Amino acid sequence: MKKILLIQSTPYDANHHLIKKRKLYFVGLAMPLLAALTPTDWDVEIVLETIEDIPFDSDADIIGIGGMGHAIVRSLDIAREFKKRGKTVILGGYMASLMPEEAKKYCHAVVIGDAENVWNQVLEDYEAGTLKEFYQDDLLELSTPLPRFDLILSKNIGDFLPVQAGRGCPNSCSFCSVACLYKNRYVRREIPEVIRDIKQIKDLGFDKFLLLDDNILSDRDYMVELCGEIKKLDMHWLSQCAIDIGKDNELLTLVAKSGCIALSFGIESITQESLEYMNKSWARVDEYSDLIKNIQKHGIDVSTEMVVGADGDSLESIAKTAEFIKVNKIVVPRFYILTPIPGTVFYDELKAQGRIYKEDIYKYNGTEAVHIPKQMRPEELTAAYWKLYNQVFSYGSILSRTVFRKDFFTGVNKYLFYLGVN
Repeated sequence: MKKILLIQSTPYDANHHLIKKRKLYFVGLAMPLLAALTPTDWDVEIVLETIEDIPFDSDADIIGIGGMGHAIVRSLDIAREFKKRGKTVILGGYMASLMPEEAKKYCHAVVIGDAENVWNQVLEDYEAGTLKEFYQDDLLELSTPLPRFDLILSKNIGDFLPVQAGRGCPNSCSFCSVACLYKNRYVRREIPEVIRDIKQIKDLGFDKFLLLDDNILSDRDYMVELCGEIKKLDMHWLSQCAIDIGKDNELLTLVAKSGCIALSFGIESITQESLEYMNKSWARVDEYSDLIKNIQKHGIDVSTEMVVGADGDSLESIAKTAEFIKVNKIVVPRFYILTPIPGTVFYDELKAQGRIYKEDIYKYNGTEAVHIPKQMRPEELTAAYWKLYNQVFSYGSILSRTVFRKDFFTGVNKYLFYLGVN
């Protein structure tokens, strides 16, 4: 039987060591979906490298590799090794899609963007000996089969599985890979299909799921109807959306009653000038704290993603970010140094301005400055980032945000979970 090995790569740390964990809580959807799209005359195996080792001696005919963010560096190393062993290697994912010509140096074919419309063609071309270098077909509508979670259930994963509602975003943030690939398109799945997938997760014994969507708030009516259907299933869920949901008490009530326990928001910066610089002027820094408080008031915990090093950021504003996170009781804060990823508008702008500080894209990991900021030297930005990191993840800050809070005893288990995550 023909066989394909699908690998979700793990990133390297600052010392070029593989980041390994005992348990993987946030399981990607790409590999179970690719497995479901694969014809039944293929045997499929999935490897989640964060929690298991890659079988480089695999008897698979095709090796498919993907990963999030700077895990692309590891993906390319894996591709190089399998290619050396005579395997046919296919790369995909956001980073490979943004830099397909570069990715192609390490593999036989690159799937650019969404795979749904091209995956069968990839496999047919492989069998016919006519594999092309690049495959791309933008989705006009989104419909997917039930993910093959059966291929990962025996692994040491967390207590929830992912479900997708939509892809793309109507906004055009200059640093964002989603904006580059989807170009203001937002493609959603039909609600009965989303509910079908959630029911599968419940049938597998889970009472929680992660709702994947780049910005589900972009279609309020859809979100309202979906929450109404989710409520009937009596499950808990997490997702991400625009922080503007904090202005909509009616929607927040519906979201909370449907079982939502946490939302993640890309708030990027606590300086308005930086948001303007990143084409995110629709977000208002002076509203952030009130919006976060209102979301929390509805019983929904808040996680944030931020970047430091935009033109509006100073050493002082970066330092103040730690206090902002602590005061607003953000249970899971994530932040990185703003990095100009090739293929994004941000990279093109900095390149034109002669502000790329380090040209080696394989060192772009979000924890070291690779561009020249407006208000500090690159070395100062890197130092400020790590000072911020150590403050936010000091014991005092962690305890303040997860344990020493008025509502701790209303959700002891979840706050102890957040404590562990931090």
